[in-house]
Amino acid sequence: MASKPAVVLLSGGVDSATAAAIAKQQGFDLHALTVDYGQRHRRELESAARVAAWLGARRHLVIDLDLRAIGGSALTDPAIEVPKGRQTQAMAASIPVTYVPARNTIFLALALALAETVDSEDIFFGANQLDYSGYPDCREAFIRAFEAAANLGTRAGVERGKRITVHTPLIAMTKAEIIKTGLRLGLDYGQTWSCYDPAPDRPCGACDSCRLRAKGFEEAGLVDPLLHR
Repeated sequence: MASKPAVVLLSGGVDSATAAAIAKQQGFDLHALTVDYGQRHRRELESAARVAAWLGARRHLVIDLDLRAIGGSALTDPAIEVPKGRQTQAMAASIPVTYVPARNTIFLALALALAETVDSEDIFFGANQLDYSGYPDCREAFIRAFEAAANLGTRAGVERGKRITVHTPLIAMTKAEIIKTGLRLGLDYGQTWSCYDPAPDRPCGACDSCRLRAKGFEEAGLVDPLLHR
């Protein structure tokens, strides 16, 4: 019997790569989706391609959608500095300037459109609400609300009786648990990318994303292979 298709949002980072590996382990036929939105850390696009190839994705679709036109984020506006050296408590205390307005809403909408065209009922999204940088669109409540809207506003949901599910297998994991899970599935995290402000092709080690990654590897008792290539 043919494997069921699933759309996986793949940024090239630790979380999205692990969520995609979980989808593969569960037997899904992967359609990877990456968005080139004008992010300053464009190195992650290369990592997404490498991870998709390693996973044996049936397709890796890269959509160009330049969110620099909207702005409002340190990831799309070079005039806004990326915060450095913040403690974990400070990261989760408020929404940081690295938040890209409506990014995950947009990404999930694109994943939903692709899911309809490949006749899939399953979207995998590496959202996490424990070790996260205060982003409101990584929370369970938001994701379940989007899922409900997806089933109300698509042909698949209304006419075909399909039930679109947004899978968030990492939602309640710590970063250390995520990393251990990925390693059990054979992931090479040296192929992933997390840094928001690389210079030029090395992680800065100080932005929120770098610090959360470092915290995850440290708590897992492991060495980050990205730093030892």
